[in-house]
Amino acid sequence: MFRPSKIVAALTAAMLVGCSPAPQTSTQTTTGSPSAQATSVQLNEGFESRLDIYYPVDLTADLSGLSDNQRQMVGVLIEASKIMDDLFWQQAYGGDKEALLSSLKDPAVRRFADINYGPWDRLKGDEAFLSGTEEKPAGAQFYPHDMTKAEFDQASFDDKTGLYSIVTRDNAGQLMAVPYSEYYSEALQRAAALLRQAAELADDEAFGNYLLMRAEALLSDDYQASDFAWMDMKTNPIELVYGPIETYEDQLYGYRAAFESYVLLKDQSWSERLAKYASYLPELQQGLPVDDAYKAEMPGANADLNAYDVIYYAGHSNAGSKTIAINLPNDEEVQLAKGTRRLQLKNAMRAKFDHILVPIADQLIAPEQRQHITFTAFFANTMFHEVAHGLGIKNTLDGNGTVRQALKEHASALEEGKADILGLYMVRQLLDKGVITEGVLEDYYVTFMAGIFRSVRFGASSAHGKANMVRFNFFEEFGAFSRDDNGLYSVNMDKMGEAIDALSNLILTLQGDGDYDGVAKLVEEKGLIKALLKEDLARLSEAKIPVDITFNQGKDVLGL
Repeated sequence: MFRPSKIVAALTAAMLVGCSPAPQTSTQTTTGSPSAQATSVQLNEGFESRLDIYYPVDLTADLSGLSDNQRQMVGVLIEASKIMDDLFWQQAYGGDKEALLSSLKDPAVRRFADINYGPWDRLKGDEAFLSGTEEKPAGAQFYPHDMTKAEFDQASFDDKTGLYSIVTRDNAGQLMAVPYSEYYSEALQRAAALLRQAAELADDEAFGNYLLMRAEALLSDDYQASDFAWMDMKTNPIELVYGPIETYEDQLYGYRAAFESYVLLKDQSWSERLAKYASYLPELQQGLPVDDAYKAEMPGANADLNAYDVIYYAGHSNAGSKTIAINLPNDEEVQLAKGTRRLQLKNAMRAKFDHILVPIADQLIAPEQRQHITFTAFFANTMFHEVAHGLGIKNTLDGNGTVRQALKEHASALEEGKADILGLYMVRQLLDKGVITEGVLEDYYVTFMAGIFRSVRFGASSAHGKANMVRFNFFEEFGAFSRDDNGLYSVNMDKMGEAIDALSNLILTLQGDGDYDGVAKLVEEKGLIKALLKEDLARLSEAKIPVDITFNQGKDVLGL
């Protein structure tokens, strides 16, 4: 059985300042003095101004309505989340987290490394910000670092493209996959025990059942049954998103899922307001601006929308830019059978709107359109982005597998681009139908435009950042916005509508065709920040506008 903790101990010295080798065997050795290397770690030139790009926010919520059992359960779920956090450090960095952080004497630098889960700046294309650090591997710690894509493509081994396994080498040096449940066995056993303990405290029977099934999934690598159980929960006031979920960290292929956790508290009144929108998914699917073959799959009718306050983030969800909405599960079979659950993270969303989006609009949006920057529109655009993940197509038209498998490392960026653009399509359709009754279309378009500037700052290494760069350049070519001599942007409403339809058609077609080369060309040609936009984004930095938020969180912050 593989024990990454033993491997990490053997490699601590090398990993303090360098790119950590992928775990292969326990016989690897390294040279050099850990203490000598630790003292040599310095902040790379040019990163001094990056240390304060995250605005600190206390992650709190009103827990007064919870029972004593539920309050205890929240504490247990936070402890379980810390295990997901440690596992993600292993997947993202691979070295000894505490050794790295303790080697950094400047509290601001140490905090920046903690936010980034390693020595690479996640919002600056994963550039190394510590001296002596090698380039971050595109495959993070999911693959051997000496493995080439050609070797992987030509190799044949079990679970080659699996979500829940690490690719390593056997004693003969050949590639092999080791299931997470085996590779991370010790940690996952502890996580499962905590989920079972939380289940005993659950007042909601369905939630308790889900926790037990999720605990079992951690030990079997079979998450589908617990995904179905998660979709069937409707009345639980406390929510948990937990396990290996998103594949963004695997930028080599986009196959492997990273560990994360969210502990959330449902906002019942806001959730009731959102519930009506999910029923329109089948109708909206039929109206997509693309040929019928690319919208033949019908989204599940059991999808739901809910608003939450987050009370703890861990692992992938907490690394770099913070998620403000969730659309899960990712299992295509569950999506087609049940739809998905869209979770709007209201308190985190409000923090980003107040401290980032409004200041950005004041710098870059023309004064006559600034009144259209509203939290209602920001909330709705974010929400319909998540809803729109359920639209379109999950399997390629040639019947050879899923869109995710066909598009590999480009799948995440294109899917995020699809969700953004189809979210706008949905807003327009529902406004026309009178289903959305708050605001006017210009609110949603102008707020969306300001949101592009916010997300583009996440950098090229982020799927959301790449999607926003593609969309910005596509919109520019269509004349969907204009920029005056003062560097202020205005939305052209008519041309924006045309651009939305054209980009929706392009993305849905690329996905349905599984056109890897076509997506690669799109990202290469349009997934970049041009000189003029760089100048405008620099103005935001000069104005000291945060790029994202970071959290003061935990049981103490919550008063538990």
